[in-house]
Amino acid sequence: MSGIVVLGALHYDVVVDAPRMPALDETLPGNRVDYRFGGKGGNQALAAARMGAQVAMAGRLGRDSAAGTLRAAMEEAGVEHSLVLDTDAPTGMSVAITLPSGEYCAVTVPGANLENDGDISWQEPPLAGLLQNEVPVAANLAFASCLPRDALLIANAAPARRLPVELAERIDVLVVNRVESEGLTGHHDPEAAVAALAGMVRGAVVLTRGANGATLLENGQMTHHPAYSTKVVSTHGAGDMFTGALAARITAGDPLQSALRFAQAAAGLFVSFPVDRRSEVTDTAVEAFLARR
Repeated sequence: MSGIVVLGALHYDVVVDAPRMPALDETLPGNRVDYRFGGKGGNQALAAARMGAQVAMAGRLGRDSAAGTLRAAMEEAGVEHSLVLDTDAPTGMSVAITLPSGEYCAVTVPGANLENDGDISWQEPPLAGLLQNEVPVAANLAFASCLPRDALLIANAAPARRLPVELAERIDVLVVNRVESEGLTGHHDPEAAVAALAGMVRGAVVLTRGANGATLLENGQMTHHPAYSTKVVSTHGAGDMFTGALAARITAGDPLQSALRFAQAAAGLFVSFPVDRRSEVTDTAVEAFLARR
């Protein structure tokens, strides 16, 4: 095993399109329903693989039909999944509502993901580990502690929750969005939030700000990187594509600023594609997109 090992959640997603968000106690007719591979860990693993990285997923699934669907999706994307174990709990799932604007909201039911203990015995150490916050804190701590010392640890603090000191001190690259950065620091101002987060982790901080681009603090230097302008079909999954692409390019040897720009392009292209064609957003497609800019 080499490349990237992703520790995180796997969800079977049910996504419905609606004209607006329903009011409390309202039953609102929708326009469309879609069933998708999901979970932040799973989505980031698929994204990194499609960006050319060698990826293994470390997760938990139930013994149900949804588990078979998710394993097949990993197989198709080239994600190694021998570290995905079966449990008696049901496979995790989420229900999302997407709006005509491309915005969305979601509810997740973790199920089998809560059985993840993060304890891995390495036969071949990875170049990097990638984690999020949809598995127990103890799993992330165990994963970070057993990760080889010379391997990078990339953490996406989503959804937002307190960063244990022993985990923060091991993080080489922390990725957060606006909501997560404010939740972790109490700062609404992006630059103040990034500076506060940089005081928590040993490495760099990347704050994604949607159409407003991204802010990077690396080695004491803060830089802002404008977003690529694309026509948005849906923003659902954009953050996972960004994080997976970033991890792929970092482990390929790109400097962090170059990896960030590539990840921004990948996310920009991703949100412009119809959902049923998003598997076409590969490293080759992103390179072609960048060549046209």
